[in-house]
Amino acid sequence: MVTAVSRPVSSKVSFRRRPVRDVGRALEGRWVGWGFIGGAAALVPWMWVLATTMPSTTTVSNWSAAWVGLDAMEAAALLGTGVLFVRRDPRYGLGAAVAAALLAADAWFDVTTATPGAARASAIALAAGLELPLAALCAALAARSYTQRGAMIDESVNSDRQSLNGSAPDG
Repeated sequence: MVTAVSRPVSSKVSFRRRPVRDVGRALEGRWVGWGFIGGAAALVPWMWVLATTMPSTTTVSNWSAAWVGLDAMEAAALLGTGVLFVRRDPRYGLGAAVAAALLAADAWFDVTTATPGAARASAIALAAGLELPLAALCAALAARSYTQRGAMIDESVNSDRQSLNGSAPDG
């Protein structure tokens, strides 16, 4: 005589599709990664078009607003990173990653848009002496926050929320 083995309710497989309640779960599929890879591949011919068709010089309106805006975003990222780091909030790594990217972009555009001579030498010195080292520090902080935290951010962020037995860790 064969007896049926009873399984707990939580281990039964359900083939019914449940509605996605948050974007994070909707983005778990590999198709998102392939979309990013495809986007990167599509940029290669576009960069070639830009390199071969754009003029080497141009007049730009709102030039000062663009640079002030970039510096304001850098300041906001550095401020947010600093405040979260002082408060020992594990999310400081997100601000550090943003700050690193903005600082590296600022260094790139400072050097590539500077006129030859003293202005370019000054831009290179600022990039090499301040912007890129600070970007490297921010990148290291972002990496450190990721390795320290791992997947445990849900626990520290969601610890005050009610959970149900047998439910997923994020509720």
